[in-house]
Amino acid sequence: MIKVHADEKISGYQLSLLLFTFIVSTLILSVPGIMVAFAKQNAWLSILPASLTGIVNIWVLTSLSKRHPGKSIIEYASSICGKWIGTIIGFYLTYYLFFFISSTVNEHAGFINIILLMNTPPLVSMATMLVLCGFVVLAGVEAIARCNEVILPVIILLLVPMFLLSLRDMDPARLTPILAEGILPVLKGSVVPSAWMSQFFFLGWFLPHLNEQPHRIRKHLTVSWGGVVLLVMTIDIITITVFGPITPRLKFAFFKVIQYIGILGSLERLETIAITIWILGIFIKISMLLYMFSLSASQLFFARNYRKTVLPVTLLSIVGSVWIFRSDAQFQAWITFTYPVLAFITQSLLPLLLLGIDVLRAKPSKSIG
Repeated sequence: MIKVHADEKISGYQLSLLLFTFIVSTLILSVPGIMVAFAKQNAWLSILPASLTGIVNIWVLTSLSKRHPGKSIIEYASSICGKWIGTIIGFYLTYYLFFFISSTVNEHAGFINIILLMNTPPLVSMATMLVLCGFVVLAGVEAIARCNEVILPVIILLLVPMFLLSLRDMDPARLTPILAEGILPVLKGSVVPSAWMSQFFFLGWFLPHLNEQPHRIRKHLTVSWGGVVLLVMTIDIITITVFGPITPRLKFAFFKVIQYIGILGSLERLETIAITIWILGIFIKISMLLYMFSLSASQLFFARNYRKTVLPVTLLSIVGSVWIFRSDAQFQAWITFTYPVLAFITQSLLPLLLLGIDVLRAKPSKSIG
């Protein structure tokens, strides 16, 4: 298998920002309502047990990268498990990326069509976003990282005023009673966000581009992980204290909060800010997914340059985005029940098994990392 381009390097700081944007871009709009449906007023606590998958994945993926420097997860899967099993894992991960990018683009088109472009065919939203992301992927991983360095501060600057404006409509009494039904509802509410927190798994494609030792980035990634936890907890608290028990019945609950404070306040049409946050974040997420998909395809089929696969992979992703879900109800069922199980197997269990096998096969003197 080919190795990733050594000249495309990003810093640990840039990589930690990329993973932060990757996770929160869809998490903040899609997941809070689901968390409240299971954990009710204690949903803001659910992110704490959910976050454990993230910190474990940071340690596992950086350890694997340290043991197999310069290789992506597709490549060291073959080194660890042998050629045939490694190839099967590579095909599975490539298909997983295809399914992941298709569902993400489908979700993007659904949000845009519900909120902004009601009469526009979803295919237009899907194709436009994927083509734009394709140009960034052609420019390389450095370009994606630099775009994110500009985009992420804009997202944060747009979110902070929304938090401040929502203060007057918050009723802290809606957070009580705390743990009245015990810890079980909190654990149930943590299942779905744990799938998002385990997305640190995708470090497996980006760590080879790091311009420093993989284990040294753990500090940056831990800060990124903590930022995700804090942001999700804040959004959950705001959503619960504004809407209370009706939160699970609201689609895109945090978006509804922004709409609500815009209707009651002196500032109107605040939902345009939420749409801007969504588009900027989803642009980075889809670009990262398209890059990983292109890189995986090139490594599986021995292409010398992953850029040769960007066009066919982009076209395939457009087809997948149209095909994947027939209705919004299918999508909601998938992220609520199917994706958490799939994420546990692929994003948490698989890398842990790879590390375990690698440790058992290695010499006793070789450090786990």
